[in-house]
Amino acid sequence: MYKILKTEGMAKRAEFTTVHGTVQTPLFMNVGTVGAIKGAVSTEDLENIKCQVELSNTYHLHVRTGDETIKKLGGLHKFMNWNKPILTDSGGFQVFSLASLRKIKEEGVYFNSHIDGHKIFMGPEESMRIQSNLGSTIAMAFDECPSSVADRSYVQKSVDRTTRWLERCKAENARLNSLEDTVNRDQMLFGINQGAIYPDIRIEHAKRISEFDLPGYAVGGLAVGETHEQMYDILDHVVPYLPKDKPTYLMGVGTPANILEGVERGIDFFDCVYPSRNGRHGHVYTNHGKLNLKNAKFELDSRPIEEGCGCPACRRYSRAYIRHLLKANEMLGMRLCVLHNLYFYNTMMEEIRDSLDNGVFASYKKQKLENMASGEE
Repeated sequence: MYKILKTEGMAKRAEFTTVHGTVQTPLFMNVGTVGAIKGAVSTEDLENIKCQVELSNTYHLHVRTGDETIKKLGGLHKFMNWNKPILTDSGGFQVFSLASLRKIKEEGVYFNSHIDGHKIFMGPEESMRIQSNLGSTIAMAFDECPSSVADRSYVQKSVDRTTRWLERCKAENARLNSLEDTVNRDQMLFGINQGAIYPDIRIEHAKRISEFDLPGYAVGGLAVGETHEQMYDILDHVVPYLPKDKPTYLMGVGTPANILEGVERGIDFFDCVYPSRNGRHGHVYTNHGKLNLKNAKFELDSRPIEEGCGCPACRRYSRAYIRHLLKANEMLGMRLCVLHNLYFYNTMMEEIRDSLDNGVFASYKKQKLENMASGEE
């Protein structure tokens, strides 16, 4: 299922085999919250920009369209027309980001829909059932994501409850996978490490969830307000206590620099809304830093976003034209910027894998960071 091909320090180069195909890690998952990447990006586009895994959101698909409807249509893969792996997050982060609307109990969380305010209950079993209906390749355990600035006693209680919830998730995932009418009877469950910025709570939790012997593990509750240095420090403490022979996923992270630092610390999977969100605002990533294509200096710039880039935007269109589209509020401008950014991220992951294959990741990382900090040529 998970085979390490090369290591360099803590960094791992591996392949992960699933019922929906084998993926090469480290990898970046392209975020399609409601079954589509924001910015008018199709699954055909995803194939063209080197996406290996698409990520969708359990909570959002549950409240709009509905997981039971998607199950009747053959599951999320068929619904989206995407035959590679899909990871669904558990809905936990969305539930807890709706802080003013929710009430946490041992059985789960009571909250109001952000769409129409109707009351919803979600606990470990409900999250597993929704994800089973979606038929994703990888389901994430239902957890609480406490604030990074929450006090220690609250974080400890929250983490203990997350562990109890994981036990219930594992049992329900196994039960659902045994049913004849389940969309994907090979659905894998990943556990999530929590503990805010308390290294000892994080380490103890990592040890406890490792005993569940799941196919993979995530580090959650980071990139939610703490500094980059605090995030890297937590990874330095925690990753060594997660199973070496399982993939490790850093949830919701992040910038190209965050990804390079995460790989160095042993992370396999990443996801983040930055490339698509920034793209929709005309902010594009290059090997010489980030550009804001709405700036006046690009009005007569006939170059592509980045020379030598093979993305659909750079192969055909100029900075000046894309700027014009953005200023005119034409959807094509946003679409081209999102395609470029996702291509940039997926290509960077390809470069990372190549550098690990060749034993030169440390020098690659140093050069990449220097180039991105240099500003436009």
